[in-house]
Amino acid sequence: MKSTSIIFLLLLFAISAVSQNSDYKSEEIKINPLLNGLLLVPESKEATTLAIIIQGSGPTDRNGNQPMMNNNSLKYLAEILSKENIATFRYDKRLVALARQGRLVEEKIVFDDFIKDAMDVTAHFKKDPRFSKIVIIGHSEGSLVGMVAAQDNGADAFISIAGAGQEIDDVIVDQLERQAPLLKDDARTSFDDLRVNGIATNYGEGLSSIFRPSVQPFMRTWMAYNPQVEIAKLEIPVLIINGDQDIQVDENEASLLKEAKPEAELLIIRGMNHVFKKITAGDTMENAKSYNEPNRKVMPELTEAIEKFIKALD
Repeated sequence: MKSTSIIFLLLLFAISAVSQNSDYKSEEIKINPLLNGLLLVPESKEATTLAIIIQGSGPTDRNGNQPMMNNNSLKYLAEILSKENIATFRYDKRLVALARQGRLVEEKIVFDDFIKDAMDVTAHFKKDPRFSKIVIIGHSEGSLVGMVAAQDNGADAFISIAGAGQEIDDVIVDQLERQAPLLKDDARTSFDDLRVNGIATNYGEGLSSIFRPSVQPFMRTWMAYNPQVEIAKLEIPVLIINGDQDIQVDENEASLLKEAKPEAELLIIRGMNHVFKKITAGDTMENAKSYNEPNRKVMPELTEAIEKFIKALD
């Protein structure tokens, strides 16, 4: 009898804990066979704005994670926004579903696939009567995906986080100049070959992850988009965010986007790196380590700025 009472009390405590922390309802959504995601809807009936979060490069899932790299950056972003009366939807990249289904053929993946996916997600929720406004948030590669997808699908605002301002070949060459300068010239030549001839063959082994034949169709289609041209096409409110400790996308990229879209808001967050974590200035070891620290929270300056921008749309 005593043990039964203890179990009953533990169950009551568990139920109570869940209800006390339940600021939003979670709903698994299947957009199509390749796109699955998680919708968080605040309990408040006043929450009528939905933020669609588009992740960065690679086989990234809804939480901002990849195999062997778990930081939960997008999970924290979505949950914090949903606690502040902003519904969120984040989804697994099509690469995740294709890999799970054993159907991932790298040669068949092109950049436009991700744009179509973002447009399909937006179209799905445009028909949902619960939401009167849709804001697209794009992180890193997802910034360019999002700004193209937001042009003609009825999105009400766009937010770029760590988005490139240059075409991707120039971004990668700049990264190599900072991190592996001996590879820079080889990369520049190979990108030029890819752009002019549609194929690159004379690259060193150190660049095979960028120029291996199976990834060249994707890289070639990515290079076809200029972020400054695309962001200038937007006729909706725009917020551009970057961290000054981002070792992947320099804050100057955000300035280029701002130049192309002068009326956009620009925010450089001091101490923030590419996965939204606070980093001691110049500490590259801490920076790299944070990419695999799933319990390390994202910077509040980021979520507060996004919340303020979205709520000002009303």
